Amino acid sequence: MFYSLTEMRGAAMSLTAAVSGLVVFLLSVSVVQGQDVWGVTYSSTEICAVKGSTVEINCSYTYPSTWRGGVNTVEKTFWFIEKKDDEPIELFPDSEYAGRVETLCGNNICTLRIRNLRESDSAQYRFRFTTNQDAFTAEPGVTLSVTDLTMLFEPKYTNKVELKCESSCRVPSGHYVWYSNGEKTRTGKSSARLFHLGDTERFSCALKGYEDFPSPAVYAPKLPSVSVSPSAEIEEGSSVTLTCSSDANPAAQYTWYKEGGNQKPPLLTKAPQLVLSSIQVSDSGVYYCTAESVLGKTSNIISIDVKYAPKLPSVSVSPSAEIEEGSSVTLTCSSDANPAANYTWYKEYQTLPLGAEGSHHFPSISSEDRGNYYCKTENQYGEIISTSLPVDVQYAPKLPSVSVRPSAEIEEGSSVTLTCSSDANPAANYIWYKKAPNAHFSHVNEGPILVFSSIHSSDSGQYNCTAENKLGKRSTNISIDVKYAPKLPSVSVSPSAEIEEGSSVTLTCSSDANPAANYTWYKENEDSPNASGQIFTITDFRAEHSGSYSCEAQNKLGRSNSTLYLSVGTGSSRMMVNIIRTTLGVLILMPVFLLSLWMRKEKSLRSSTGAHTPEEIELDSVPEYENVSLTAAQTEDPEEQEDMV
Repeated sequence: MFYSLTEMRGAAMSLTAAVSGLVVFLLSVSVVQGQDVWGVTYSSTEICAVKGSTVEINCSYTYPSTWRGGVNTVEKTFWFIEKKDDEPIELFPDSEYAGRVETLCGNNICTLRIRNLRESDSAQYRFRFTTNQDAFTAEPGVTLSVTDLTMLFEPKYTNKVELKCESSCRVPSGHYVWYSNGEKTRTGKSSARLFHLGDTERFSCALKGYEDFPSPAVYAPKLPSVSVSPSAEIEEGSSVTLTCSSDANPAAQYTWYKEGGNQKPPLLTKAPQLVLSSIQVSDSGVYYCTAESVLGKTSNIISIDVKYAPKLPSVSVSPSAEIEEGSSVTLTCSSDANPAANYTWYKEYQTLPLGAEGSHHFPSISSEDRGNYYCKTENQYGEIISTSLPVDVQYAPKLPSVSVRPSAEIEEGSSVTLTCSSDANPAANYIWYKKAPNAHFSHVNEGPILVFSSIHSSDSGQYNCTAENKLGKRSTNISIDVKYAPKLPSVSVSPSAEIEEGSSVTLTCSSDANPAANYTWYKENEDSPNASGQIFTITDFRAEHSGSYSCEAQNKLGRSNSTLYLSVGTGSSRMMVNIIRTTLGVLILMPVFLLSLWMRKEKSLRSSTGAHTPEEIELDSVPEYENVSLTAAQTEDPEEQEDMV
């Protein structure tokens, strides 16, 4: 169908074509046209040509000499394939045709020549010319089909394949030329030949007369090239791609396997690329790539070494049994890592010297070495610290430390606690002893604490604490000095017979006290003391000296006093003195008796909660003593002491 901008329709049309190279005429139409009509004559509506050859498409055109009352003159001729906005796009500017297309026009004949044909050149080509009056395009144009010689394969027998050379275009000569590695091997009408599997030759074919345009060579896959990306060290968790490529025609099919030892390698993928999106340590190993086509197969390998940070270390101690002080001990640390890890041992994060292969050795372990140990493993990809490794060193008790509470002076009646502690593993058992007057030690109590709920002056003395476990024992001594207020003073007179006027009389006062008491003498109804000291002497005793004399014993914890009546005497006077003494004695003994009952009750309670009844034993040997001297004091209220007198 032809048309113009003026929608002229109908005209006779003849088509001709000439091809340089191989041209196949599929359809030829010839039409005669008058000189005074618009018309285009194509050589053929369809042309088949071999890839790489040159084709020429010819056409002739006619047009009226006058049109619309004026002279009709051709101004432009061109070939096109596509339109834009219904306007034809000239072929030459197209980069796909640059350097390969030229147009030869003259005497109303126009030829389109295309060199080095490509399969992409297959299209419908149309011719258009314009005059100063109008324009004309002939439709549908010429259809060009560019084809390549192809090789078909058909397996024959077990190790042979039949190669068949084929073209979609008609073969003018009917003869085929075969090549091996680029060298001509034979020519004939046979389009087939046999290929032996395993051959390394490259076979191609061409049509006789068109040897410059052979088919692509076919050959079995060459040894595959395998590569890994990234090409640097492969770190665990990264994405890794293995690529396999093999020069082959027809194209090879690829399969990836991983070496599985004695087992059949598992198929990983059927693709040229194997992607490990998050590679793991277990992915390290040897990988096989097989390239295979109908003409044969071949394989190549690649090794993958995955680098990774150390895994959680495994820590151990040798010997694994109980560790005794002084024995040889080795700590060992191991961690899976690539590259191999460096090791550091810590005790409570204090760096320790390192031995061979991540070990730490104690040639003679001590109690100070016990504790929690950690091993740090590291390489350039990371570091990790092990769980703690407890090292428990067994040892005999160290020299016990003994303390007393309160730490100040100990006063009678106060609560006192003795505490014994010794560094030992396993924990020590404690036994308390008290030194008896015969220098032997009596068993007092068991346990680290000895409690006196209400300490008495009789509890003063030297105590021993022995700490013992299955590995040995050690002991320490401590002295307890109980402080107390003066007891009721004892007062005596000399001479003890009847006092004669003018004679010398000596009064003596003594009291049990800690610290030692100070003494002061008073006479009844006199405010000022008569004398101080234990002894008070009246050198010339007179009647006016008669009366009651009082001795007061005092220290910082309290005071106590006793009274004595003196008179110049007759027998009745001495009797009066004796009566007074007896009366005072009874009055003094009553509170003492009551105090004794109260103290017995307190001792009974203390024995049930504190120390055991002393048991006299002899300590054959105490490994080591540490003597500690302490002082104590009684806490009895001084006011109560005075009331008792």
